[in-house]
Amino acid sequence: MAIRLGDIAPDFTADTTEGTVNFHEYLGDGWGVLFSHPKDFTPVCTTELGYMSKLTDEFKKRNTKVIAVSVDPVDSHKEWVKDINETQNANVNYPIIGDPDKKVADLYDMIHPNASDTATVRSVFIVGPDKKVKLTITYPASTGRNFDEILRVLDSLQLTANYSVATPVNWKEGEDVIIVPAVSDEDAKAKFPKGWKALKPYLRVTPQPNK
Repeated sequence: MAIRLGDIAPDFTADTTEGTVNFHEYLGDGWGVLFSHPKDFTPVCTTELGYMSKLTDEFKKRNTKVIAVSVDPVDSHKEWVKDINETQNANVNYPIIGDPDKKVADLYDMIHPNASDTATVRSVFIVGPDKKVKLTITYPASTGRNFDEILRVLDSLQLTANYSVATPVNWKEGEDVIIVPAVSDEDAKAKFPKGWKALKPYLRVTPQPNK
């Protein structure tokens, strides 16, 4: 069954390139990004995992751990990492789950039979500190993901979890946000002391509250 927003992220214990990992314990009290790649020693995945390794410090700043998975075994991952580091000028520094029995892939509905009945699609799950799924994105195997976008939506999720705001189209960290309609103007005066600009009664723009 497909994972829906607000569901508890299925827990699992699996072998990875950094030893045995229990998913919920690995995340601790922070956020997490679980992302799948279709197969080892493939070109698009090689670029993706290399790029993610260059962003891990940005995720750490946001109290977020990353972990990858594919249906290949750990020994294969370890050999492939050598190629990733060489060709992408990278240093893969996060665990990659070996999932040859497709346990994790099945838990997270990562195999879409009409696309491929053997390989995972490019799924992304962002999990909050409450272990609930906050975001899912699914790409076909042929299309590389935009990991800068994953970082951007994480910023939005963390901001909107703590303040009564939503982020507008193409929003980036530091830009103005929108006061959610559920907050009255009277309550907004206390919540948003910097004030706001009302383009319409339901569209109130205010500076990012934690800046």
